[in-house]
Amino acid sequence: MHGDFATSGFSDALVILGAAGIVIPAFARLRISPVIGFILVGMIVGPFGLGALTREIGWLHYVTISNAEGIEPFAELGIVLLLFSIGLELSFRRLWGMRSLVFGTGAAQLLGSAVLIGAGLYFSGESSSGAVALGLALALSSTAIVLPLVGTHGPVGRSALAMLLFEDLALVPIVFLLGAMAPAAGGSAVGSLLGTMLIGGVTAVAMLFLGRRLLPPLFAQAARTKSPELLLSACLLVVIVASLVTTAIGFSAILGALIAGMVIAETEYRGEVEVMTAPFRGLGLGIFLITVGMSVDIRVVLADWQSLLIALASVLAVKAVVTGFLLRMSGAQSAVAAETGVLMSSPSETTLIVLGSATAAQLIGRDTAAFWQIVTAIGLTVTPLLAKLGRLAGSRVAGHELADKMDASLDSAALGQVVVLGFGRVGRMVADMLEAHGKDYLAIDSDSDGVSTARKEGYDVLFGDVARPELIERLKEREPIALILTMDNPVLVKRLARHLRAVFPDLPIVARARDTEHASELYKAGVTDAVPEALEASLQLSEAVLVDLGVAMGPVIASIHEKRDELRARIKAEADLDVAPRLGGRRLRDAQPSAGSNRSTPAV
Repeated sequence: MHGDFATSGFSDALVILGAAGIVIPAFARLRISPVIGFILVGMIVGPFGLGALTREIGWLHYVTISNAEGIEPFAELGIVLLLFSIGLELSFRRLWGMRSLVFGTGAAQLLGSAVLIGAGLYFSGESSSGAVALGLALALSSTAIVLPLVGTHGPVGRSALAMLLFEDLALVPIVFLLGAMAPAAGGSAVGSLLGTMLIGGVTAVAMLFLGRRLLPPLFAQAARTKSPELLLSACLLVVIVASLVTTAIGFSAILGALIAGMVIAETEYRGEVEVMTAPFRGLGLGIFLITVGMSVDIRVVLADWQSLLIALASVLAVKAVVTGFLLRMSGAQSAVAAETGVLMSSPSETTLIVLGSATAAQLIGRDTAAFWQIVTAIGLTVTPLLAKLGRLAGSRVAGHELADKMDASLDSAALGQVVVLGFGRVGRMVADMLEAHGKDYLAIDSDSDGVSTARKEGYDVLFGDVARPELIERLKEREPIALILTMDNPVLVKRLARHLRAVFPDLPIVARARDTEHASELYKAGVTDAVPEALEASLQLSEAVLVDLGVAMGPVIASIHEKRDELRARIKAEADLDVAPRLGGRRLRDAQPSAGSNRSTPAV
């Protein structure tokens, strides 16, 4: 009966596409990172998951991956296209501007982490050569997972990109170094390393020079055909040829893809190429993550979970501290250093390559390599969690720094200000209008990055959690003349309005409401005015379209007033108010349309 079930590449493709089209959207709906989703799929459908049951249950052949080695080329292509897309975002000017971060901080981060991890392993009983090999392997971080999580444009993304670029460049020298350390190696290994480095440098310069000369005419000819397929073929041809060239001289294929992306980034076809290759990159990266999950043997993890947990935690801690410290010393903000340190702390997919090279060179045993391969796979799996933990750490660090500044600023702040709680797009607009009319204000927000940016732009805004009772008490000391709640969080606004009314019984409190129902709840909580954003936007949108359609201004304004009065009456009934709320009804535009136009001025 079991012989009736045969496996092929089609069943493997079915599993991969099913994961991409069904499982991952389900994970996204549950707000779980697709990275974790793909890795979990690999663990489930791999040889250590359901694949181990195919002999007993034949039909499982169709929902498991039978040939793990067969899909590895597609996973490698995904990594190549990922590095190609990173190259598309790098201009030569930007790369040159990052040179100190790449070859300074990046080199120090790799060597510092390798030394500390290797020293720890040496004093734990590992041989000196094995400690060097494992230190270098575990010091690497994952380009394939880290960069898609943070991008390359923010301060954290730029710092991570610089260090990952150096690690990718250092991969080949590390592999050659381990070969030179092999017991059977002679002096020729060092000579081969130096020769390969020289050939690699010359080849990279030649690729950059020829690419600038040859690629623009090639892509121009492909574009003239008006065929997207031909342009995509030309793009993939360039990527694969560049990867084959760097592979042929002993370097990684990803280096060639990175160079190809950088060359195309200098042409006017960059945007189109990036859009066309994105689906291939995403699917290839998903296949790579599935192969990572397939390498995790749950039985081994459960049998030796304590040792694996201690090993992983030690590596994460060392790399996080080293990375954060070096970034701080290089001038990065504390929050950026903390977030990047945690994010970069997990091992890399290239760690598996270095472990294989160390095993082949007889520097470590197969059991040791297998142990650290599982640690690496688990580390790759938890990288998305580390990204969230890093953001939390960065926010906490920034929050402490800004909290100290807030205490000092509150102590010196003027009395009798308008306090704006929340400083998103609505809070900014309110602050602009208050300043335009000469009203002194003080804004408070819990987004540390947003506060830092706003302060650089000249806004009087401080970091603080408005939900904390201590902050409300500090505000009471400054004797505010009005409070404005602009947060887009209905539950928080309602709870805060009730608390503020208890602390400030006679103060005007104006709150942003999501809709009329929320507005009635806020009136019950004690606000002076609640402005439903959905209501006002709908009324202004209706007014604009009616005027554009030629309806006379008088009937339009009358109907707007009628609809607003209707909603005011509804809120009055729901909130059990004695007087109907204004709902922003006091507007000069309703009575005085601007001269020369049949459209009234929008409400602010």
